Amino acid sequence: MLGVVCLLVSACAKPEQALIGVDNPELSAEQVPGTKSHEIYIMTTRAPASDDAILFSGNRSGTLEFAKVTVTLPPNHQPGNIERPRRLPPDPKKEMTVVDPVRFANEAEVISDMNQAFRAADTERSVLVFVHGYNTTFTDAVLRIGQFVEDSGFDGVPVLFTWASAGKLTDYVYDINSALAARSALIEASDVLVKTDTRTVNLVAHSMGNLLTVEAMKQGQLQGRFDSSGKLRNIILASADIDVDVFAEQMSVFDPNQRKFYVLISEDDKALNVSRFLARGVNRVGDADVAQLDALGVTVIDLTTVKDTNSTNHTKFADSPEVVQIIGGEMLKGDSLHTAPTDPGVLGNIFKDLTNATQSIADPG
Repeated sequence: MLGVVCLLVSACAKPEQALIGVDNPELSAEQVPGTKSHEIYIMTTRAPASDDAILFSGNRSGTLEFAKVTVTLPPNHQPGNIERPRRLPPDPKKEMTVVDPVRFANEAEVISDMNQAFRAADTERSVLVFVHGYNTTFTDAVLRIGQFVEDSGFDGVPVLFTWASAGKLTDYVYDINSALAARSALIEASDVLVKTDTRTVNLVAHSMGNLLTVEAMKQGQLQGRFDSSGKLRNIILASADIDVDVFAEQMSVFDPNQRKFYVLISEDDKALNVSRFLARGVNRVGDADVAQLDALGVTVIDLTTVKDTNSTNHTKFADSPEVVQIIGGEMLKGDSLHTAPTDPGVLGNIFKDLTNATQSIADPG
């Protein structure tokens, strides 16, 4: 119990949140040579915040809101790191910024703007949707997707689906309910995306965001709408905070050839250890037994031996330079992954490089 309390307390302090649209008046990010920038589209069930520098709060909205921001990364950015401003205004030479916020009045406006982005990018018309996890503010989520897009090398159009997490460790139950309440909104967001000129959609969910994502996919499957456009390419479920028995029931509605899910797990995930403790010892998907998950027809990638820049080992999908770069280089730019039961295990798919990398770390000889 003492260990659990210490872990929670160590992560309690929230850094500065009012970063949205805050540029440095003496030196803007665009004036700094070597700065990287990424336009991030926002689809959210969060209610607008009273403070424009926060933009969206932890309260729930009755409608799906649309926006766009630009995330900049400093010239000295290191893969796997989020160079978060320690004070305001941010220093764009050393820290990330979130600038140029735009609110869209309706889905027609965001569709039009995204189509312009596809034409301007002059690359494959691909979308990356990121669904964040528990205890995540709007600012937290924006910085995370900005870092992930940069480090993965994704060159399509990134979309953050951000649900109404309170951003507080003490609001675990509130966050669960907020995630579940956002299921229909995530389906609505996917309907908006397929109306754009995109050719393919990749989905990355983290932690409790997996509960929302898999529940939404299950709901779509039961309605006969799951991937009806045929544009869904890859689904990554990272550090999934889902009861493993619930996950088995969720998977039961999908045919084996529909289970194109990549499940990233790690036995040393301390955050999921706490979640398992709160769940009376029932494993979470993100630290479950490989054989148990493999029997469900999903493809399991064990990251236990991979080093993480975060002490909780809960964000290896983005914090580990090896993992995030392989995700970007081998998957988001590649063809659809094959996860049918006839495939010869993990080594038979495009993630073989990641598997070999983890084996090399475990056995350097």
